[in-house]
Amino acid sequence: MSEETRNQEAAENQEQLDQIVSLKKGDTVKGTIVKLEDNQAYVSIGYKYDGVIPVRELSSVQLDNASDAVQVGQEVECKVVSINDDKESLVLSKRAIDTENSWEELEKHFADQDVFEVTVADVVKGGLVADVGARGFIPASMVERHFVEDFSDYKGRTLRVKVKELDRENNKVILSQKDVLEEEFESNKQKVMSELQDGQVLEGTVQRLTQFGAFVDVGGVDGLVHVSEIAWSHVEKPADVLSEGDQVRVKVLKVDPEKGKISLSIKAAAPGPWETAGEQFNTGDIVTGVVKRLVTFGAFVELAPGVEGLVHISQISHKHIGTPQEVLKEGQEVQVKVLDINTSEQRVSLSIKETEEAPAQAPRAEKPSKGPKIDLKDNPNVSLNNQGMSVTLGERFGDKLSKFK
Repeated sequence: MSEETRNQEAAENQEQLDQIVSLKKGDTVKGTIVKLEDNQAYVSIGYKYDGVIPVRELSSVQLDNASDAVQVGQEVECKVVSINDDKESLVLSKRAIDTENSWEELEKHFADQDVFEVTVADVVKGGLVADVGARGFIPASMVERHFVEDFSDYKGRTLRVKVKELDRENNKVILSQKDVLEEEFESNKQKVMSELQDGQVLEGTVQRLTQFGAFVDVGGVDGLVHVSEIAWSHVEKPADVLSEGDQVRVKVLKVDPEKGKISLSIKAAAPGPWETAGEQFNTGDIVTGVVKRLVTFGAFVELAPGVEGLVHISQISHKHIGTPQEVLKEGQEVQVKVLDINTSEQRVSLSIKETEEAPAQAPRAEKPSKGPKIDLKDNPNVSLNNQGMSVTLGERFGDKLSKFK
């Protein structure tokens, strides 16, 4: 062995001895993961025995398995938690170094309010947890723009977040994905709204339903279809005719960029009832309708959704009536005859009585005589003309007069 080789080995031995002597609690060391066993990681740091990282010291978040944090062969930087040469016990913490190193980066993210990715490590009561060097917490209300009832399938997902709140003294890191989504939504909303025009017809998707209408997604932004604009027929509540996820054709009624509101209509995007009424109904047709309203001068009968015609009071019944309510009630189904139809003026004249057979005329009563009752048999000489009788000679004396012929 040459002198140079001996000197080199001596130097290396001295370096190892120096390391052994100088290693103490709180020191920062670097090493390589050599084994994962009993849910802890064994690290070779060049010391006379390997160090151990318990699973709780591998990450700032709770882990089920050590393999969730590190793999064999991975280089790690750790802090010495405790050392006992007599028992050959060297406990290390990767979490302590990761937390120290993360704060500078977290503070920069917080100052810049930039977006970065995290992986959901655990689902806990009230939200989600991510390892960002420190324990990052995403409250349930800050995960999505919409309410989420069950987060059980969020573990392992990658989320794009911003630092919402930072408190190094209390090791508190609050993250928000909702803020990122809201900003992107607003940016996209302004872009889409600038391209929308009143009167434009486009396809949309029903996002959610309320008592007063339906919110429809039209290119990444939601517009409101008021309940009165859903259909030409009356709609009591949107859920009666629509479901979330439905594809619908809508017409843009109004765009208000300042208020961020878009008013839409489903019925305006469909052919109006009067556009097709001319094809459905003709003068002389007898059709079934429903009494919608009763007024003093007649009844309005719906022939089809959005198409109403008037039955004038004189066309309701063959008999004389004072008010329509005497023979009709709202909601009643009736047969009507189309007397006249004018689609351009949206007017239809109808008749109920012309669908019914007129009642037979009652016989007219005989007019009473004005004078005293005369028995013609007892008074053959009395003049019939003088008595003003409403009979003819032929009717009374036809048989007697015949012998004078």
